[in-house]
Amino acid sequence: MTQATNLPDDAFHVFDTTLRDGAQREGINLTVADKLAIARNLDEFGVGFIEGGWPGANPRDTEFFARAAEELDLRHAQLVAFGATRRAGGRAADDPQLAALVNSGAPVITLVAKSHDRHVELALRTTLDENLEMVRDSVAHLRAQGRRVFIDCEHFFDGYRANRAYALSVVRAAHEAGADVVVLCDTNGGMLPSGVREIVADVLADCHTYKPGARLGIHAQDDTGCAVANTLAAVDAGATHVQCTANGYGERVGNANLFPVVGALELKYDRRVLPPGSLAEMTRISHAIAELVNLTPSTHQPYVGFSAFAHKAGLHASAIKVDPDLYQHIDPETVGNTMRMLVSDMAGRASVELKGKELGYDLSTDRDLAGRVVAKVKEQESLGYTYESADASFELLLRDEVRGGRQRFFTLESWRTISEQGPGGNAGNEATVKLWAKGERMIATGEGNGPVDALDRALRTALERIYPQLAKLELVDYKVRILEGQHGTGSKTRVLIDTTDGTATWSTVGVADNVVAASWLALEDAYTHGLLRVGLEPDAA
Repeated sequence: MTQATNLPDDAFHVFDTTLRDGAQREGINLTVADKLAIARNLDEFGVGFIEGGWPGANPRDTEFFARAAEELDLRHAQLVAFGATRRAGGRAADDPQLAALVNSGAPVITLVAKSHDRHVELALRTTLDENLEMVRDSVAHLRAQGRRVFIDCEHFFDGYRANRAYALSVVRAAHEAGADVVVLCDTNGGMLPSGVREIVADVLADCHTYKPGARLGIHAQDDTGCAVANTLAAVDAGATHVQCTANGYGERVGNANLFPVVGALELKYDRRVLPPGSLAEMTRISHAIAELVNLTPSTHQPYVGFSAFAHKAGLHASAIKVDPDLYQHIDPETVGNTMRMLVSDMAGRASVELKGKELGYDLSTDRDLAGRVVAKVKEQESLGYTYESADASFELLLRDEVRGGRQRFFTLESWRTISEQGPGGNAGNEATVKLWAKGERMIATGEGNGPVDALDRALRTALERIYPQLAKLELVDYKVRILEGQHGTGSKTRVLIDTTDGTATWSTVGVADNVVAASWLALEDAYTHGLLRVGLEPDAA
């Protein structure tokens, strides 16, 4: 592992624990390769410390540190090994778990220590005095081995409320033994910002009575939904070290989310905690890590979510048309995101004009055209369509209005699907399409796993000879919803389809009395949009 040479200012620490605490989230199971890839992304983002795991206690984490020494070339971050204070009744110099931390090669070590008297007596099954000695001995030993040491005071806030004097004595023992930072942990996640601010301020005042310049950190779980707010409250009170995880991953409901914490520090506190230019990479890094842990990125996550700067209400759109800052707290590009206009039955001319501009159409000089588009959107949405999740279908609607009529690459004559159920559960699905394209009548049949798949295959069979570009298109998502206002099997159905050409992905919508008919409409829009993307022009129909 190449040590980082472009380290951030040590006056304030952004400490990431995605690879250790974040990996405890249900549904996350990281390989060593995953952890190395995530570490590279975090280093590129510019965090100061990356906690890699618990070597010696977890074989995969031991392997991670061994491979990191060979494969990681860190530019901004220092790698951190996590472990616990020595065992009760032993010596730090003889403790195999502390030896594993040293052998990991990590330049920084975080030790978890008990700071709640009840946990000392019931979980560690030792005395309060012995726990203090465990902290002192462990920190001093690791310092003597040339390691920088941070102490995580587990259950600190609960312990402070139960026995303030003892909780403070644990902090003091760590500082006096040589710990660089003592981190106050809201392990159960039950704190609120006002309480965090008050307690951190009190602890820091006590620290300065025996060690001027002593530093505190904060580690907040999100069980009350306040982890980010609690982290910032601790900063307000004087904490200079924040522990977070990418996208808020972590045990139970998660940890303080790295991205809104850093966004607030940089943009609201005006505190430079990242290397220059790194903030603009925040959205990309968030989504890249989500892909690596195999979780869908949260669309409504602050700063980096796909919907973080999406506007739907017509009133908002009218104001944004004048000045985007009227309904946005920052410029989305600052964090690598973009503003989006959602077109729905709430839309007015301003929404349509802004969405049109986003898609490359200037409607500002033609009020009648914008009005027709608004009227068409409202009419279609009254039938069950939704365009806020189907940008490609809206673009086709807009394009038809701009060009004065429906334009498509093919015209449907008819389609038919047949589903058969054979003995033993064997099923068969067949579809036939009859259509016209470039003056030619085509008939094609396809078989598939279901009637929609069969219809898709038949459509491709009919058209790929004339439009070979369709071979690159792939359906990547398919959603069906039964619309309200109808009853049982007679309800209307809405289908949303996501399609990709390997470069971009777009969404289309269809609404009809049955799922196959709705799917056909969404497929037609999906393929039409795909052919437009490669520069082809359809015939007017």
